[in-house]
Amino acid sequence: MLTTPPGLGPSPLTIFHVVFSRGRSSAERHALDLAEAQAVAGHAVHVVGSGARLRRSVPQGVTWHALPFPLLRDARLHALLRRHQADVCHGHLGPACKAVSRCDGVVRVGTLHQGFEPSRHELLDGVVCLNRDQWHTLGTYLGAARVVPPWAPRPRAARPGPGLRERLKLAEDQVLIGTVARLTRSKGVDLLIRAFMQSAPGHAVLAIIGEGRQARALKRLADDHPGIHFLGHRDDIDAALEDMDLFVSPSREEDLSLTLLEAMRAGLPIVATRTQGARQLLSDAHSTLVPIGDVPALSAALLARIRGLRMPMPGLRPARERVTYDLGLYERDAAVARIESFYRALISGGAWQSKRLMPSGSSVPPERSAR
Repeated sequence: MLTTPPGLGPSPLTIFHVVFSRGRSSAERHALDLAEAQAVAGHAVHVVGSGARLRRSVPQGVTWHALPFPLLRDARLHALLRRHQADVCHGHLGPACKAVSRCDGVVRVGTLHQGFEPSRHELLDGVVCLNRDQWHTLGTYLGAARVVPPWAPRPRAARPGPGLRERLKLAEDQVLIGTVARLTRSKGVDLLIRAFMQSAPGHAVLAIIGEGRQARALKRLADDHPGIHFLGHRDDIDAALEDMDLFVSPSREEDLSLTLLEAMRAGLPIVATRTQGARQLLSDAHSTLVPIGDVPALSAALLARIRGLRMPMPGLRPARERVTYDLGLYERDAAVARIESFYRALISGGAWQSKRLMPSGSSVPPERSAR
């Protein structure tokens, strides 16, 4: 375990991130970006996962361990942690957090990508909340907690070849509406398809980036509409966003969306449903919030935003319309440092002897001690 020689700064940590999902959506990208940042900071960082797709996305400097089958997975994870003398084991999403909570001899942490679930999180030493609302739902949880808002992952290099608009053969005066989401019911892509089909003018195009178990049903719903394009998974999200004119987040539930943060970083006007995450992130004239599940309201908001866009004239290629958001609370370096300080507080134990703390300033994230 961690030791610090007298007179020297904190020793590097050995950190394991555990992700047992097979997708490459927001939670997985968040975990891998955190792992990359920690490796760059000099820590020995490992990722334990079950999917080949995740393996292909593991950043340089991070060690991959495959645990593809559920049989005896907890025991095999525990053996890995002991073999590498891990200081911290950090779970992402429910199945991974549950496995992490069953290990011992290591500080056990989980990030609440989908909210607090006692059966999966109650035995962890600490949880990372993505927003204050999550922190307020912890109830009788006995571990420590810290709010660390997410951040937009480091941009990836654009794919070689044509950009999104060129691939779709769009004229410069056509409106490209986009969404990036796992294709599951909670993400509400079906609502967006219905809203687009109801109100979008003929010069508008909808690009849906993502994959998931609802893909076939959503394609049936779109019914070969000429303006709706399913583009599957893309690693170069930032490059795709640069070609869009309007971003839409139609989720039925969302704690805090990395893709919203990426769309904000790209300076896109945004239409979003009033999920917990959207309400926290979006509060100015550059965004429109509509009720969750309300297709007519979403349709009207799309039409209003499309009509309000200043589009290039045919034959010209000026920069597309961009707006500015305040992302000061969602800076990558500050968030990564805050997570490391949480790890060290849990390792030392000394920082978590007081009762639950709730700061008075809204800009200071809340913390709570282990009780």
